[in-house]
Amino acid sequence: MHDKVDTASRKQYLADDPPTVAQLAIKPHFEALNSKEKKYAHYISRASFAGTRINLRQVSPESEPIYDFILALHKACNGNWKHLASQSGVSEEDMRHFLSYAAQFLGNTGNFKSFGDSKFIPRIPAEEFEKLAKASPEAEKLYSEFKDELYESTSSRMHLGFPDKGHVTTYYPDSPNITQAEIESIADFLKRKKLMPENTRLRQTASGDFELLIASAITDPTTRDIDGDEFTLEGSLKDKKLRIKYGDHHAEMAKIAQNLTEAKKYALNDEESAMQADYIKAFHDGSMNSHKDSQRHWIRDKGPMVETNIGFIETYRDPSGERGEWEGFAAMVNKERTKAFEQLVTSAPKQIPKLPWPKEFEKDKFFAPDFTSLEVLTFAGSGIPAGINIPNYDDVRQTEGFKNVSLGNVLSATVAKEPTPFLKDEDQEVYDKYKDEAFEVQVGLHELLGHGCGKLLQETEPGKYNFDIDNPPISPVTGKKVSTYYKPGETWGGVFGGMAGACEECRAECVAMSLCPDYGILKIFGIGDGTEDINGVAGDVLFVCYLQMARAGVSALQFWDPNSRKWGQPHMQARFAILQVFLSAGVKFCKLNYSKDDASDLTIYLDRNKIESHGRPAVNSFLQKLHIYKSTADVKALTALFDKMTNVDDWYANTLRPEVIRQAKPRKVFVQANTFLEGEEIVLKEYEPSPEGMIQSFVERDYI
Repeated sequence: MHDKVDTASRKQYLADDPPTVAQLAIKPHFEALNSKEKKYAHYISRASFAGTRINLRQVSPESEPIYDFILALHKACNGNWKHLASQSGVSEEDMRHFLSYAAQFLGNTGNFKSFGDSKFIPRIPAEEFEKLAKASPEAEKLYSEFKDELYESTSSRMHLGFPDKGHVTTYYPDSPNITQAEIESIADFLKRKKLMPENTRLRQTASGDFELLIASAITDPTTRDIDGDEFTLEGSLKDKKLRIKYGDHHAEMAKIAQNLTEAKKYALNDEESAMQADYIKAFHDGSMNSHKDSQRHWIRDKGPMVETNIGFIETYRDPSGERGEWEGFAAMVNKERTKAFEQLVTSAPKQIPKLPWPKEFEKDKFFAPDFTSLEVLTFAGSGIPAGINIPNYDDVRQTEGFKNVSLGNVLSATVAKEPTPFLKDEDQEVYDKYKDEAFEVQVGLHELLGHGCGKLLQETEPGKYNFDIDNPPISPVTGKKVSTYYKPGETWGGVFGGMAGACEECRAECVAMSLCPDYGILKIFGIGDGTEDINGVAGDVLFVCYLQMARAGVSALQFWDPNSRKWGQPHMQARFAILQVFLSAGVKFCKLNYSKDDASDLTIYLDRNKIESHGRPAVNSFLQKLHIYKSTADVKALTALFDKMTNVDDWYANTLRPEVIRQAKPRKVFVQANTFLEGEEIVLKEYEPSPEGMIQSFVERDYI
């Protein structure tokens, strides 16, 4: 018997009321493009959005019919929601609750939060929702497909995770009995076959055998990354079969490849043309090797007017940390804001040696990446980040490089100002004044130097190493020669599994906290003149950088599930760990002050005068361990450290977490523009930042 979420806890799973809807403004930057550039951006945008149904299928079984239901209701009332409410006998308040749910659903591309992986359920009562379903035969039929799951509140079903733990996942469709051990065993088998899993799903058949579903437009491609269609498994799955099946998401993959074929006609240089050719092959034939080749061309495409990346990219939502979520974006470069990032790139070889590890644990050469500030036209996926550092292929990153982007109009999207939970009144003004600048510094350092630094000690092929195996480097953590490293074919994500994402985000955040007290770096961002003055403007930004991180660590508790005792969001798990580092820095550097038993008056105290003397050294000590354990594939040490730093004790779980949930502000969802081909011209259409505008934007792009 599975427990239902109790009434008090259930409140945290209700849809935001109202959601924070922001417009992703793009018009002046899009209008500045010439006709060819607009067409290139248009078709990439279409290709990205064509993967929307893939995203839905990667969240929950009910997400795609809920999506179609929202569109069917719009069709039934032609967007006149008041008329629909009146005709259905639904109150104005319940209609508002439905629209709020629909906006949050579309903003997250599914009924689980993209940031936190927890389910949200409508505030409109089930019987009122059912009244809306009678608006049309199509809507009523769709409703019958998801009504049992819409309000389902069994505690384990409120979070994404492994099927054998009772959680929800669609990376292993129709396989309720597949176990984590079986998934991991097949992952090891695929590694030996050198088949990358990002564009796959895994299904267990009724006979107990397995099918590996590869996303492709066709079912019998000529370009294949693995020879053969059926294999006999080994080890604990001895005598079980693994069959390779192409054509997963075939309709969407065909549309994606078709749109990118059109985009290729308007490519702005040879690298972009070659990149698009590899993208087309990757999505048409299901080849991750072709996708990896596309990323090589992408890295070499320096300073494009229209920036893009597309594919099965981030692996956070697959509980095994291997399979990628669909993502694609088209954006315009903001040249003015990019200047600071270019200076940071130029200075990177001087900044990296300031980090707390010897040169033996750093790449022999820093591959200077493109680091641009982008204004996003389209970002298709379950959510929009503030910054990106890709590709995620370790071998490409280590030997060829990467790119960083900061998403300017995501960072600057404005909503109504209100007090920030857990801040002291006297800190609110400086926080409001400099939070955007502080976050841009944090994102820049996090993406470029955080994700961009570090060497993995590897046996690159049998008998060959990228370090001196006869005289291994000395670990600054233990003072002894390192004894662990990556074996041939092993990757960071593959070795560390599901914990890799949170550990890497923590390492990158710590790099930002380690380097932001450098006033010379702040000057690069246009903050101050390089003079060390903790009470000046640069000092204010530095203080807000640290205060912002401490507050994020407190707010992170919203993303920890007390039933499974698991973290649901890698970035927030990382920030909770850093809060613990701050709190342990000593001499009253950082404290959580409260006088009430329920911590309802809790505020964060952080001494700006002790950032350099106590905060930064504590961060460096922790960062050094994170980095060395990652570099040397020391799973045992890193697991023990990270489990300790992200352990949620009874006070955090039972006292502070309920207060965090009570004060939580709705996360932004973004209404994005659409582009349309009218004659020979590309026309941009923006939508109002409201639930109605969000729904309209999806209705008008669903023809893809």
